[in-house]
Amino acid sequence: MVYADNAATTKMSRTAIDAMLPYMETHYGNPSSLYRLGQEAAEALQSARETVAACLGCTPREITFTSGGSEADNQALISAARIGERKGKKHIISTAFEHHAILHTLKKLEKEGFEVVFLTPDADGRVPEEAVLKAVTGDTILISVMAVNNELGSIQPIEVLKKAVKRAGAPALVHVDGVQAYGKLPLRPEKLGIDLLTVSGHKIHGPKGVGALYVSKNARILPRTFGGGQERELRPGTEAAPLIAGLGA
Repeated sequence: MVYADNAATTKMSRTAIDAMLPYMETHYGNPSSLYRLGQEAAEALQSARETVAACLGCTPREITFTSGGSEADNQALISAARIGERKGKKHIISTAFEHHAILHTLKKLEKEGFEVVFLTPDADGRVPEEAVLKAVTGDTILISVMAVNNELGSIQPIEVLKKAVKRAGAPALVHVDGVQAYGKLPLRPEKLGIDLLTVSGHKIHGPKGVGALYVSKNARILPRTFGGGQERELRPGTEAAPLIAGLGA
């Protein structure tokens, strides 16, 4: 077999597998527990958080672990929509060829009364910068554009997003689905003016079922689940230490 679908998923690396095994066999404690077995698992979480943060040039506190890219996308979009709604604004901008985790979430928000503008890519599979600049208004609360398209491989002009927001004087948060770009292109959210960024483990030879959401220190998101203090209460629930260790590796 010749496998040529790495945009869908990648084979796990031996590095990731080896990093995960101890947290399934010997260091299996709950990361929230205060005794040694739990703290060994907590150390794996912190190490992975620092590694992911280093890849993005941000602080570990700006990284929230999730079950994958789709969950992170959902939380980013719905949070931005709810926060913008409180300001009396409901204008959102995205593109017509985002991942379904984005498109289906935006369609749901449309049914709730949000106005969503879907920009169309050109013949090269790229959204024209002029279209982005023209679409943003003073009422825009969110712009969500993927860094690299998962089917075409086209690189989007994410560097223009914050420029468009500033020019329009909009309160918009900038979200980038970085799943296909993470580990392949230099992504520096602060430098690019990105407020929220999504990454996934299984696109970079890590395990399935784990991802992360970058949340700028100047932005905030809302929890979608409740019941614990994990991930600073943004994503409560006992952390999957083996998967997170694999992502970090």
